Amino acid sequence: MNLSVKIKDLVLIMLMIFGLQSCSTQKNNANPTPEPVKTVEIALEKPKNKEENCFKNAADRPELYLPLLKNKTVAIVANQTSLLADKTHLVDFLVQNNIKIKHIFAPEHGFRGTADAGEHVKNGIDTKTGLPIISLYGDNKKPKPEQLQGVDIVLFDIQDVGVRFYTYISTLTYVMEAAAENGKEIIVLDRPNPHDGYTDGPVLKEKWTSFVGLHKVPVVYGLTIGEYGKMVNGEKWMKNAVQVKYTLIPMLNYHKNKRYPISEKPSPNLPNDQSINLYPSLCFFEGTQVSVGRGTDFPFQVYGSPWLKNQEFSFTPKPTSGAKDPFLNGKLCYGKDLRQFPEIKGKLDLSFVIDAYQNFDKKAQDFFLKNLWFDTLAGTDELRKQIISGTPETEIRKSWQKDLENFEKIRRKYVLYEN
Repeated sequence: MNLSVKIKDLVLIMLMIFGLQSCSTQKNNANPTPEPVKTVEIALEKPKNKEENCFKNAADRPELYLPLLKNKTVAIVANQTSLLADKTHLVDFLVQNNIKIKHIFAPEHGFRGTADAGEHVKNGIDTKTGLPIISLYGDNKKPKPEQLQGVDIVLFDIQDVGVRFYTYISTLTYVMEAAAENGKEIIVLDRPNPHDGYTDGPVLKEKWTSFVGLHKVPVVYGLTIGEYGKMVNGEKWMKNAVQVKYTLIPMLNYHKNKRYPISEKPSPNLPNDQSINLYPSLCFFEGTQVSVGRGTDFPFQVYGSPWLKNQEFSFTPKPTSGAKDPFLNGKLCYGKDLRQFPEIKGKLDLSFVIDAYQNFDKKAQDFFLKNLWFDTLAGTDELRKQIISGTPETEIRKSWQKDLENFEKIRRKYVLYEN
């Protein structure tokens, strides 16, 4: 009898414990701990045969991304470079494949890429598809919560040029941040970096953070835009260290040390491969009284100023479709013609800005703009001070090395492609 009671008591105690555990489990399941946000890795494929031994942008690999978009509502960050190999625009291709698109986000220069640098880009309607276009420039660099309402995935496909002050990486960062804050996914279709495979230039100091430099990276950072997004996510560089569910659709048969033709100019003032190659070297002039040829047929392929001495080449900036009010508009500028300059490989070239400073009539005009935009572009005031003091380029480069080595430790964690 006593034994039977003890057994019953033991059973009751076990049931009570089990019940408490069940209640505890149910309580925890009501508010489950969210899974850690991570980057979704899609493995690189090697070509299976000679016919496939060719390069493909991620946009030309719909078998990888269309299944991820099926039955989802999508917002697209795109511009004139978002093309497939047959020149079909990505937006048109997705519409043809019955992907539900809520709207298009357009970065600096607009959806069709005709706006000037820094020009206000208005919201509107894409006349071909009837889809709403929302500008991600000016006062709306970051998507607002209401602009992401009803969206499941934000798809990003824009040709970058691999230089810190080219603002598409800043747009990507703000889009990722907004997606993270509003529980949305990001998918990036990767494209080549025309300055891939090397790093160079001063690493940005926090004091000079701006839209032309959000992160502590060098001027040339040696990552594709998809790899760059992985780094921003992995290093928790977004506001409040948020992270987003991030999927990178890789290119096929891409190599960092190869150069691939750009299917469409990434912005009005980078019209060809020569301008893109010279861009990281010449863009420093945008913080000086020297024109880089905006308002000519050869932007970022020349430089000149009314106050440059001993120069044989000259040009006069005038309003164009990509530069409605160009710097030094209507003024005769003397300088250098770099349209036939040999390709600069594996570095940015400081000789242009150093030579211009040394030959500038500084008694008639200050070389650097008073707003010190030069420092904002450089990400530091050290480069300007070194140029003023006459520091040789070799010594300037040595001053970058420690920061470049520290950045390389971060960069290599996110490299997806072989050299």
